[in-house]
Amino acid sequence: MNIKDIDKNFNIETKIEEKNLRFISALEEPFDLYGTCGERYLRLPLNDATRVSAGVKQLAANTSGVRIRFKTDSKFVAVSVRYSDVCRIEHMSLVGTAGLDMYTYESGKYSYRTLFLPPMNMDDFFESIYYFDDQSMRDITINLPLYSSVSDIYIGLDKNALLEHGERYKNKRPVVYYGSSITQGGCATRPGNSYPSIISRKLNLDFLNLGFSGNAKGEAEMAEYITTLDMSCFVLDYDFNAPTVEFIKNTHRQFFEIVRKKNPMLPIIIMSMPYNSWVKDIGERKRIIKETFDLAVAGGDENVYFVDGEKTFDIFGGDSGTVDGTHPNDLGFMCMALELEKYMERLV
Repeated sequence: MNIKDIDKNFNIETKIEEKNLRFISALEEPFDLYGTCGERYLRLPLNDATRVSAGVKQLAANTSGVRIRFKTDSKFVAVSVRYSDVCRIEHMSLVGTAGLDMYTYESGKYSYRTLFLPPMNMDDFFESIYYFDDQSMRDITINLPLYSSVSDIYIGLDKNALLEHGERYKNKRPVVYYGSSITQGGCATRPGNSYPSIISRKLNLDFLNLGFSGNAKGEAEMAEYITTLDMSCFVLDYDFNAPTVEFIKNTHRQFFEIVRKKNPMLPIIIMSMPYNSWVKDIGERKRIIKETFDLAVAGGDENVYFVDGEKTFDIFGGDSGTVDGTHPNDLGFMCMALELEKYMERLV
């Protein structure tokens, strides 16, 4: 009998030299997959994405915010990752666009453990392994790539190790973020450093990242989809992808009102774009976004909040928070996370 013929979990070719290694699909029990729409590793169902735009349809397969969580006493954790698309861009590291990073959760605190770094010459596959210092039961979170699309991922553990469901998040319903490339995670150095991920660890919150690089245009179809989600909080942050002031004027309040009508008690945080060195009309954009907030409050809305994105980078020194004057680096994302954390801590 060949065990590979009856158990596909053993049918994984690997060059990792670990005799006790076994691989299991991340789609199988007891692994928990967070940050998806329920269709494999997609953030948005393809039918809904198609109704929004061709760009959103393509980006829905990028795994920003997708996490694999589990508990194990294995002394090592390995990954075997197959991609349907690998993103390479000049101003963002490959470990950010295509790599994975791993955290443990112990005594109420997340600790960074390692990154699984794809080689520069990678085509559509890589594998890697990390060894702990000792063998003990640990809660594991693995963050998937921000700007690439994973078709299959297998988790490698000691064949004799225990494997259980991981610790549940504090909130049973996720925080939902909708926005631009900044929301998606550009240009964090690794997946765990996007601002939704930082907030998730600091407050132990589940979340869904609906950031669509260059393609968050405040479409009514996207707002209608978001109304179907069971959320604990909603963050509206697509300012940067609105091509003109007139465009955001015609879409922003409408988008908010579609979501609010179906979710009358939902906490909604409205945020303008963070520090930007070249958007000359940033003040007018912010005024229009703030007007959405002001009109809601004037109408009796007690669950809407406004964050002035332009001031978020002031915490650590303004333009030091970006890669290119637009996209945050890790410092910029930490600034954004610290500002939003003030609201999340009491709302969620």
